[in-house]
Amino acid sequence: MLYEGSMLEPLPKPLLSEPDQLVVLDPDHPGFRDPIYRARRNAIAKLALEHHEGTPAPLVAYTDQEHAVWRSVWDHLAPLHAARAVREWRAAADLAGLDRDRVPQLVEINELTRPLGMQMLPVAGLISAGSFLAALGRGVFRSTQYMRHHRMPLYTPEPDVIHELVGHATSFLAPEFVHLSRSFGEVALRADPATMSQIDRLYWYTLEFGVALEDGEIKAYGAGLLSSYGELGELGRRASLLPFDLEVMAQTPYDPTDYQKYLFVAPSFAKMSRQLEDWLADAGRRLGARGH
Repeated sequence: MLYEGSMLEPLPKPLLSEPDQLVVLDPDHPGFRDPIYRARRNAIAKLALEHHEGTPAPLVAYTDQEHAVWRSVWDHLAPLHAARAVREWRAAADLAGLDRDRVPQLVEINELTRPLGMQMLPVAGLISAGSFLAALGRGVFRSTQYMRHHRMPLYTPEPDVIHELVGHATSFLAPEFVHLSRSFGEVALRADPATMSQIDRLYWYTLEFGVALEDGEIKAYGAGLLSSYGELGELGRRASLLPFDLEVMAQTPYDPTDYQKYLFVAPSFAKMSRQLEDWLADAGRRLGARGH
């Protein structure tokens, strides 16, 4: 769950504080002045904090209002997926068959994804790049379970359950996405700070905000794009489109709080996957040679 708000970049202030205020929201957050929403976020964060790995993910009793937000986002995203998602992700979406009327539970998702080598476990809020990426190496995707504020159903300043399930969980029904995710994690488990910074950015510009050419058109494969009505709707028009270059991408900072300024266009999803796998394998060998 890193992002779509981004777990990869630590926030300037801690997300978790006193027990009566587990979740700290910025003043410009849509739910900042809504005490009911804040209490709801605290309750869901508490479920994550009390969860022990090795046990099933906790169940969240989603409200009618939260299910309504889920349906609204799906109504807007589904036509965009049909037109602007890469075929590999569309095939995975067909296999996932996510319920579009109610919010699925992580335990339901894990029944589908665990056989392919990935399971989703809860996290209370934003975590560091190292913690998030290293968990992928063990086949664990740290996922939020809270819903964005109902006042702005097509916007979230941070990763929420829509981002996690629509963007990421769906992709875990495709072996290519699982393999790349775990490859990132295996390098992260041994990475020094410099390498961690590079793989953080590569993850962001590929599995979060990646685009590739398909039949001459720009299509999305990144979870951040595929779960964002605004960015997917403006695909190819708002951000600057740059050539796919992993070395450049590894050195290019990103802003997790706003629409992306740059998208790196791969020649195809398959070529992206091969080049990225080679880069991660080389990074792993270099770390091994240095004793990390």
